[in-house]
Amino acid sequence: MKLTLQLKLLPTADQAAALLDTMRRFNEAATFAARVGFDAGVFSKPSIQKLAYRACREQFGLSAQMAVRAVAKAAEAFASTGKETCPVFRHDGAMTYDERILSFKDCHRVSILAVGAGRLMVPYVFGQYQAANLARIRGQCDLVYRGGMFFLYCTIEFQETPPVEVNDFLGVDLGIVSLAADSTGETFSGAGVDRTRRRRQTARKQHQRKGTKNAKRKLKRMSGQQARFHANINHVISKRLVAKAQALGVGIALEDLNGIRGRVEPTVNRRFRRRFGNWAFAQLRSFVEYKARREGVPVVLVDPRNTSRTCSACGHCEKANRPDQATFRCKQCGFSTNADLNAARNLRALGLGGSCKPAPKVSA
Repeated sequence: MKLTLQLKLLPTADQAAALLDTMRRFNEAATFAARVGFDAGVFSKPSIQKLAYRACREQFGLSAQMAVRAVAKAAEAFASTGKETCPVFRHDGAMTYDERILSFKDCHRVSILAVGAGRLMVPYVFGQYQAANLARIRGQCDLVYRGGMFFLYCTIEFQETPPVEVNDFLGVDLGIVSLAADSTGETFSGAGVDRTRRRRQTARKQHQRKGTKNAKRKLKRMSGQQARFHANINHVISKRLVAKAQALGVGIALEDLNGIRGRVEPTVNRRFRRRFGNWAFAQLRSFVEYKARREGVPVVLVDPRNTSRTCSACGHCEKANRPDQATFRCKQCGFSTNADLNAARNLRALGLGGSCKPAPKVSA
C-alpha cells in the first residue's frame, strides 16, 4: 500500500528563487511538450519525448532528467483528462523529482537540483508521524509550492496486513450533529466543528466586505484553514475507530453514502445546505478505509436506508420512531435510545449480513 508523506522545506531566499525559477521552466516545458504531442496527434510518453525532448532541453535549460519528467507530466495529463483538449500547466504547478535529481543526505537535508544553481542542500522539517516513516520513502517526490512555502510530497510504502477473519462488526453511523457514532455507544460530536465553521465564515464575510489590503492579506492566510481543520478531525476519528475495531477483533461497517449530496441538498433549506456542504464524510470514509487496510481490519459498506427509522431491538420500521434528531423511540415495542446509537446498531446488523433487525450477540 502506498501513501503520501509531506515534508516542509526551509530554503533560503536565494534557494527559494532558484526553485521557483526551476518550477516555472519545468511547467513551461511540460506545456510545450503537451502542445507538440497534441498537434502531432500522439499522446504517449515515448512518442512525445521523441518529438519534444531536445527542444525542452534547449529552450528551457532543463537537465536531461528534468526534460524527461516534463514530458511524463504532459503524457500523464493526457491519460487522466483525455485527448480532446491540450493541457496548460500553471507556472508554479507541482514538479516531479526522482532519485537522479533529488536525494536525501540525512534526516534533515535534501539535495535537490535547480536550473542554473546546481545542487541545493535544503533543510526540511517534519512531525512525529513523518519521523516514524522516513525510512519508507520510495521512488519519486513532488515539489509543491503552496502559500509561499515549499513542500515535498513523498511516496511511502506499507506492507498490508492480511484482513483477519471476524464474526462481528463495529457499526459506524456518520452525521453532522454527531460526526460519527459507533455501535458500542461512543460518539464524536460535531458541535466544535460547526462552531469553528461559523466563526471562520463570519470572519471571511467581514474581511471580504472591508476589502482593504490588510483584509485581503488575512483572507489569504485563512485560505485552506477549514479544510485542514476538517482533515485533522477526520484523522483523529478514523484512527480511534480502527484502533477500537482492532482491539475488539471485529470489522467496521460503514454507510455507503455515494450520491447523498444530490439526494439531500435539494430537499433542505439554504442554512442546512451550508452545513451539509462542509460535511467531509467522503474523506472520513477514505481515512477509515486506508487505516483499516494497513492494520488488517476488514471494512464493509452497507446501504443506510431506513437505519435511522428502524428499531434495533424489534426491527419495526416507521418514520414516527424518530421524533427528533437525537431521540429514537419505537412505536411498537417502546424501546428508546439515542438515535445515532440505534442507527449504528442497525449498521452492525447489516454488516453481519442481515437486515435492519436485532443483531446476534457475538462480540469479541
